[in-house]
Amino acid sequence: MLDKEILQYKVGGLLYMPAFQKNFVQNLSQDKLPQLTSVAFCLEDSISDDSVDEAEKSLEKILIELESLERELPLIFVRIRSPRHLEIFHEKIGSRSKVLTGYILPKFDMSNGTEFINVARQTGRFVMPTLESKRVASIATRRTELLSMKQLLDESKDMVLNVRVGVNDFCNLYGLRRNMNQTVYDLCIIRDILSDILNVFSRDYAVSGAVWNYFNGHNNGAWAVGLKRELELDVANGFVGKTSIHPAQLPFIFDSMKVSKNDLDDANQLLNWKSGTHGVMKSVDGSRMNEIKCHLHWARKIKILSEIYGVRDEKLF
Repeated sequence: MLDKEILQYKVGGLLYMPAFQKNFVQNLSQDKLPQLTSVAFCLEDSISDDSVDEAEKSLEKILIELESLERELPLIFVRIRSPRHLEIFHEKIGSRSKVLTGYILPKFDMSNGTEFINVARQTGRFVMPTLESKRVASIATRRTELLSMKQLLDESKDMVLNVRVGVNDFCNLYGLRRNMNQTVYDLCIIRDILSDILNVFSRDYAVSGAVWNYFNGHNNGAWAVGLKRELELDVANGFVGKTSIHPAQLPFIFDSMKVSKNDLDDANQLLNWKSGTHGVMKSVDGSRMNEIKCHLHWARKIKILSEIYGVRDEKLF
C-alpha cells in the first residue's frame, strides 16, 4: 500500500459524483479541476436500485480511461452499497483496476462493520467508513457504538484511510437542514454527534468534515461565505478535509487545507527541537508558547499539510 500517513491528508476535498459521470475523464484531462485531490464514484444513494448494473458498466469504462491518462491522478474511490456488493464489485471490476485507491463503506456501524472489514481486508485496498446511521446518531446507542467501531477499525488500522461523517443522514433523522447562513455547528444535535465522533476517532484517524449542500452562484455569494465559515470551524475542531458535491466548492476546501506561515514556522521549530533541558519555548514570531510534549502531534500534521497544500495567503482566506 501507499504511505497512509500522507494519503490520509491528501484526500482533502473528496468530490462526490454518480458513477454515470461520463465527462469526468475529459474534464480531468483538460485540467478543469486543478484543486481536485480525490474523487468518489457513488454506486449507492445517487444510483437507483434498478440502475446499478448500468452504473457499474459506466464506471468500469471510466476506470479504464483513467488508466490511459498520462498525468498524475487524484485518489480514486468507489462508494459501494453493502459488504456483499463490495465483494462482487471488487471481484468483477475493482481488482483489475490500476487506479482504484479504495472503497467508501456507507452507513458503517456495528450491524455491518465486521462483515465490511472482513471483506475489505481481502481486497487489499484502503477503506473509508462513513458514520451516518441511527445507531451512531442516537444518544441511547452512540457511546457503545463508537467505542466498538473504534476497536474494530483499530484491528485493521493500516487499511483505514480516514473516517467520514454523513451529516445529511443525521439531519434527516431529526428533520433538520441548515441554510447557507448557518454552519453544521449551529445545529446542536448534529454538533454533539460530530463532537463525539471526533472525541473517539480523531486522535488516531483523520476524520473528514461534513458535506456543504450549497454551490450555486458566483464565488462571492452567500453560499461561499457560509462554506468558508464552516471550513474555518472544521479546521478549529480537528476535521481534515471535507466532502464536496460540486467542483465550485473545491478551491475553498483546498485553501482551507493550507497552513499559515506562523503555524509552519512553529511546526518546524517543534520538529527540529534542539533543547535537551527545556520542554517549552517561545514561538518563532514571539506571540505564543510551543510545548514539545503538547504540540508535537499538531506539528507533524501541519508539516504534512504544508507539503501537500502549501502556505495560505491570509489575505485571501
